[in-house]
Amino acid sequence: MTELTTDYFSSHEISLDSVPHAQKKPTARRYHGREFIDNYEWLRDKESEEVKNYVAEHNAFADKVTSHLSSLKQTLFGELKNRVQETDMSVPTRIGKYWYFARTEEGKQYGKQCRVPIASEDDWTAPQVEADKELPGERIVFDANDESQGHDFFRSGGLDLDKDGKLLVYSIDTTGDERYDVHVRDVETGEDLPDLIQGVSAGANITPDGQWIFYIRTDDAWRPCEVWIHRVGTDSNNDVMVWREEDERFWVGCGLSFDESMMIIETESKTTSEVLHLPVSDIAGLLLPDGDPAAKRFEPFIKRQENIEYDVTFARFEAMGDNGEDVPVAVVVHNVNHPNFEIDLIDMRSHEGPYQLGDGDCIAVGSDYGCEQASEVARAKSVSEPYFDDRNPAILQGACGLQVGGLGIYKSFITLSYRADSLSHCAIVSKEQAFKDWKAGRPISFTTLGEDDTETIPAVGFGSNPAYEAPVVRYGFGSYTRPSQLRELNPITGEDHLLKKANVLHYDENLYAERRLWVTVRDGERVPVSLVWKKGLVPSLDGLSLENDELSSPELSELFNTQDRPSMQGSSPMFITGYGSYEISMGPGFSVARPSMLDRGVIFAVAHIRGGGEMGRAWYEQGRRLNKINTFNDFVDVTAALEYAGIADPHKTVANGGSAGGLLMGAIANAAPFLYAGIEADVPFVDALTSILDESLPLTVTEWDEWGDPLHNEQVYDYMKSYTPYENVMTADERRKKFGTTHFPVIFITTSMNDTRVLYVEPMKWISRLNEPEVDVQAFAKIEVEAGHGGVSGRYKQWEEVSFENAWCLDIMGLSK
Repeated sequence: MTELTTDYFSSHEISLDSVPHAQKKPTARRYHGREFIDNYEWLRDKESEEVKNYVAEHNAFADKVTSHLSSLKQTLFGELKNRVQETDMSVPTRIGKYWYFARTEEGKQYGKQCRVPIASEDDWTAPQVEADKELPGERIVFDANDESQGHDFFRSGGLDLDKDGKLLVYSIDTTGDERYDVHVRDVETGEDLPDLIQGVSAGANITPDGQWIFYIRTDDAWRPCEVWIHRVGTDSNNDVMVWREEDERFWVGCGLSFDESMMIIETESKTTSEVLHLPVSDIAGLLLPDGDPAAKRFEPFIKRQENIEYDVTFARFEAMGDNGEDVPVAVVVHNVNHPNFEIDLIDMRSHEGPYQLGDGDCIAVGSDYGCEQASEVARAKSVSEPYFDDRNPAILQGACGLQVGGLGIYKSFITLSYRADSLSHCAIVSKEQAFKDWKAGRPISFTTLGEDDTETIPAVGFGSNPAYEAPVVRYGFGSYTRPSQLRELNPITGEDHLLKKANVLHYDENLYAERRLWVTVRDGERVPVSLVWKKGLVPSLDGLSLENDELSSPELSELFNTQDRPSMQGSSPMFITGYGSYEISMGPGFSVARPSMLDRGVIFAVAHIRGGGEMGRAWYEQGRRLNKINTFNDFVDVTAALEYAGIADPHKTVANGGSAGGLLMGAIANAAPFLYAGIEADVPFVDALTSILDESLPLTVTEWDEWGDPLHNEQVYDYMKSYTPYENVMTADERRKKFGTTHFPVIFITTSMNDTRVLYVEPMKWISRLNEPEVDVQAFAKIEVEAGHGGVSGRYKQWEEVSFENAWCLDIMGLSK
């Protein structure tokens, strides 16, 4: 084991003289009577030779700093590769008259999509797919390995087929800028039609009859805002825009309804949504002028209301009416009355439009506790308080942070998705029983799925259920230590069997453990944290006994000098990650790369901090806009609690986050540098205030719902100014005065020149500031010149990237040998 050192560069024979330094070219930013002198805004000129040379200098320096990790990187890559069943197949999914499945093959970067015909209309038993053995009638629909030839970067933007499976619409991005070209292929011949649509968003859709393609175009700010229609077999220059979202806060999506009877447009901001629909039979009317009596247009199901989100689906209870007739229904999920949503079921026989949100019978409702839009009494309650409502099914009673999600109505069963106690959950009921409960005015008798394993932090979700007629439902189960399973349940008979479990080679899940703890942070809220480790290598967790799995964060001043003190006996290296933005939840999931860290005695920790959606809407609201500081405080307090309890060793703690999680990394480095030995910040949003002030930048206006509007609001400007990482980097003297120590974690930054979400200039400005001599920080950056926001493409390239990053983390922890 190598010895840790506070001087990372010199310990690897890197001279500080070789650190790239950017020339200071001061420009003044003036808003609300405040002035900020920005020395590195000139780096925004991507085409400048000076910028290109500076990027090249940083990449050369990063190579030098990490050259000693080559052997470890290859070792980690080999370990990862040895766990992967490289030649593998997915479980076939029935769509229309075919079973579709994917094959991946050893030595190939990408998978290929295949299909075989169904045996008969009542064939719902998926065929068994074997390696290196074709099924009768098997045909390759799309082979990404062939399509990627000649491209340094390749990413698919989705595949779609007409109802008969004759025409394939596929989108590809070969630069990483998330602009896709749409192609149409005859599946039988394998030949592309002349149709070509260039530079659009991912996810083009073809109508069931194969006549029309709907796709989304972006504006100059990269905002998906226009719905276009293309007639198959015609020149795309003749395509027509059929709908445009003018409000710059909103993004647009388009697709078919589940029953394929409607084209649906969904337009939404961070806080408001609207659903528009048009019968598929009326599509041709979109091309007629407004004055033509046969002209058709997309119409809203319910007109948008500010700060209200809703979704609607249409279904029916077959032959369940009093006289054996079908009962048509609309399922509306909305947050008019409850911030964590309610699900209403509208009997469309007795209730004609126009419809209002709140119409019908409420069959499930989420918790109001702690939410901004709740009553004064509910708003004052903690998110962690159990919630009860007489209308809710029994499975939802007493849940904390309850948020209800989607209701799926199939031919013989109904599914329910919801979030409670920081985890996602799934439930099901037969359609007949649901109808009886609904008509009797009692809560529906749902039962939960996949929650029998008490040794894990489970991840359960429905998936691969595209067929309304299917008599069975598929759902996935997994955890941090359990490779994913795909299961199939017959809700009528109760038969539940395993379709496929991810085959992870040379891995024994029984050797690993996971546990959920709750940390009481500085303002009294309880924040969940997930911990994963290998049994026998982390004594502090193997023998941990806590009442109710509770920890409390200490006063940070007690940890100011922790880097100058010996490690606590029994404490272990820790890799801790978080996100905490956009109401995105970091759910449990298995990673084939993670065991290499765990096998070396590292604790893997996920801090489920506010700003995410783990505990519902209130969790998000308490970590956005003028509450954003809670996101950073939560992460710091979780780290501090684990270190103070002797679980994690601050000398060997590395934090990681990407994008908005990269903003988190920059903020915690400034707020509590003494807690971390190293920080890996991936595509970090670290010049947040500059970006959110500039309306001309991609995505900025849509982000005001998330961060606030500093351009027009002085309070928001000052608040963002107080935490944006680039503008709050302290000098070594300032750190000494504030914390009594000059310690700062080693910073490893990744970014990409083609990133359209977090522009490369943000991390480049940040590292330029970090590398100023008076800051006295050791930081370096690795800049991809071919990839975008999501990193490199191809599975082997991605394995190499994660192996490199993990090698650096282990090196910081002193575990590189």
